[in-house]
Amino acid sequence: MVAKDTFFQKKVTLNAGGKLIDLSSPKVMGIINITPDSFYAGSRKTDTASVIQQAEKMLTDGATFLDLGAYSSRPGALDISVDEETGRLLPAVEAIVKNVPEAIISIDTFRASVAEAAIKAGAHIINDISGGSLDAEMFATVARLQVPYILMHMKGTPQNMVQQAQYEDIFAEVFDYFVRRIYQLKKLGVHDIIIDPGFGFAKTAEQGYALMSRMQEFNLLQLPVLAGVSRKRMIYGLLGHTAEEALNGTTVLNTIALTKGAGILRVHDVREAVEAVKIWEACENAV
Repeated sequence: MVAKDTFFQKKVTLNAGGKLIDLSSPKVMGIINITPDSFYAGSRKTDTASVIQQAEKMLTDGATFLDLGAYSSRPGALDISVDEETGRLLPAVEAIVKNVPEAIISIDTFRASVAEAAIKAGAHIINDISGGSLDAEMFATVARLQVPYILMHMKGTPQNMVQQAQYEDIFAEVFDYFVRRIYQLKKLGVHDIIIDPGFGFAKTAEQGYALMSRMQEFNLLQLPVLAGVSRKRMIYGLLGHTAEEALNGTTVLNTIALTKGAGILRVHDVREAVEAVKIWEACENAV
C-alpha cells in the first residue's frame, strides 16, 4: 500500500492556464492525433471539424485534459519537419480554443519551438516524450513559459527506440532518469511536473509490465504520475490481437495503474477510463 501511505506527501495540484486542477482524484487525458499514421487509426483526426467534434465528445465523456499531437511517435514513425508539425498542430489548437474554450490542452511534442508556438496559441501543458533529451532548449522554454510539463522516459528517438530497449534494472534506471531531470527542472524554476514512465517507448512488453508492477514506487518522487498504456502493443501483443481490439485490456491495465497511484490516465477512449476511475474510487472510499 505504498501509494496510499505516500499520498498526502505528493503534489496533487496543477496550475494549467490559471485553472487549478486537483489530482487527488485521478483525471483522464484524451488523445487527439493530428497525424495520418498514428498506431491506432481511431485516434487520427486530420481536419479541423473532426478535431473539434472529438474534443467536444471527450469533454462530454469526462476528460479533464486533451492531448494534441502532430508528430507520430509510434516505433519507426517517419520524421517530419518543424514546419510540418507546426502546420498540422496550430490550426487544431486555435480551433479548440475558439470553439471549446473550456478545454485544457496538452501539447505532445519534443520540440521547444513547436511547444512555445502552441502555448502562445492557447494551449496549457507541454507533454514531451523525450524528457528534454531531443531538444536542448526544452527545459528553459518550459521554465520561461511557466506551464506544467509532462516528463516522460524514453531512450533514443521514435525511429530507433526499439533497439534501445536494453536495461540492467529497468525500474532503477527510469527512477534515476527522473531524479536527475526533476532536479534540473526545479533548478530552473519549473513548478508543475508530471512524470510518465513511457510505456512502450524503448521498452519491451515484459519491461513495461515490470515497470507497472513497481509503479507505486514512483510516488517517492512526490509528483503526479501519468500512465499512458492505451491500446499499446504491451496489451494487444500479449492477448494476440490488434490495437483496435485492445479496449478491454486497456481498461484492465488502467485500473491496475490506478491501484498503483496513477493521477492521470492518458487514453483514446475517455468514457471507459472515466468509468474505471469512478469504480476504483468507489472501492477506495467505501466504509
